Amino acid sequence: MPSGETSAENVAGGTAGPTARPGSRRGEMVRRRLIVADALGLAVAFLIAEMLFNQTNVASRLTTTQQYLLFVATIPGWVIVAKLYRLYDLDDERTDHSTLDDLVGVFHLATVGVWLGFVLTWASGAAGAGGTKLVTFWALAIVLVTTFRAVARSTARRSASYVQSAVVVGAGDVGQLIARKLLQHREYGIDVVGFVDSDPKTLREDLAGVNVLGSPSELASIIDKHGVERVVVAFSEDSHEETLATIRELKKLNVQIDIVPRLFEAIGPHVTVHSVEGVALVALPTAKRFPGSRAIKRCMDMVGAALLLVLTAPLFAYLAWRIKRDSPGPVIFRQTRLGQGGQPFTVLKFRTMKVDTDATAHREFIKATMSASALPTQRGLFKLTREDAITPVGRFLRQTSLDELPNLINVLRGEMSLVGPRPCLKYETEYFLPHHFERFDVPQGITGLWQVTARAHATFGEALDMDVLYARSWSLLLDLKLLLRTPLHVLRRQGTA
Repeated sequence: MPSGETSAENVAGGTAGPTARPGSRRGEMVRRRLIVADALGLAVAFLIAEMLFNQTNVASRLTTTQQYLLFVATIPGWVIVAKLYRLYDLDDERTDHSTLDDLVGVFHLATVGVWLGFVLTWASGAAGAGGTKLVTFWALAIVLVTTFRAVARSTARRSASYVQSAVVVGAGDVGQLIARKLLQHREYGIDVVGFVDSDPKTLREDLAGVNVLGSPSELASIIDKHGVERVVVAFSEDSHEETLATIRELKKLNVQIDIVPRLFEAIGPHVTVHSVEGVALVALPTAKRFPGSRAIKRCMDMVGAALLLVLTAPLFAYLAWRIKRDSPGPVIFRQTRLGQGGQPFTVLKFRTMKVDTDATAHREFIKATMSASALPTQRGLFKLTREDAITPVGRFLRQTSLDELPNLINVLRGEMSLVGPRPCLKYETEYFLPHHFERFDVPQGITGLWQVTARAHATFGEALDMDVLYARSWSLLLDLKLLLRTPLHVLRRQGTA
């Protein structure tokens, strides 16, 4: 047997240790690019600070060039500190990791690096840079390192090496749900090559092109044959002991292992993992919040909405003119929606459809997409197509989400928030499960967890579950993250119907 192969019997019986595979191409490629991005960001930040505050240190008699070369020599130390903050590790582990998730780590890196530099120069007797120069470098380092990292990730995701081949262990309802989500979100860079299950369930129609490759006892040979770099362990018919043995053998193959936890529906984006005598426990966040956090959220809404209305006033006027010219009817579409506490209010949006369009089709669409077994309509989207009813400019408004621009007026009125669950229609609540009403515990919003992470890739029922997760996990930090991620999704023109 060639050295790169591992027999299926090794996994089943554990007789001989499977041959370790090389590390992930994706992880290695992204790490190299991020290290270069950090080095460039720090070097450019220091160069700009030197140019702005071009002072030769008399005590150390170092010229500007010598100071710059000395700083460049310290960059490996910065990279080591970045490694300690795991700024090079998470792209390989997390499918949805972004530069925004690095922001806190980059802030710490710049802060600790500047402080250590100041302490070392002071302790060694070498005259350090002035306070203004240090603060300028610190701010520039945060901005430039973050920017270069975003560029590095953007270029990496266009490379064929970024795509990871993956298999899903378990072809039941949960395994098929995970596979569908991975296939719909190409930005994750995951290519699902097949399922591994000894007793697979009949595959959904939208997974017809994905095959069942074999049973868990053949997993090692499947990984070797298909060049698999990621294994997602969902629920299968195998016993707990068999699944655990499979995972232990997988660890020897140097593949990324993702495990779908039991009760995954209750786990939100802010869970933490701790342990009791080595047993891992997943801690769900409680409702404890900083005193006055809701008042801070309201202030953020008012300031943000007012600022955005001022900045987009020319666009607002242009779109109003286009809508009026495009088709007869009002510019603003008014509709009764349910806000916080289930209280009705009138939502304002730019009109995207012809006047007096029948809502029956939308009602039937909502009913049909409550179940996770619902099939997408086209292009893998759960999207109601109303080509006969949507106006030409309305199609553009929906694709860019600019039809929701008048929602900012609702935010100023206190009827909505910038971030929160989508305000729903009264008849949509007819299909709610009891826990779905928890989404009304928080203000309804223009953007939110569902809009940023899934959009038209989720069924109506899945969108409701994400709204509930947001309501249970709400925090000011989560709002800030969702706000910062929203423009990227708008630019991608992934609007929903």
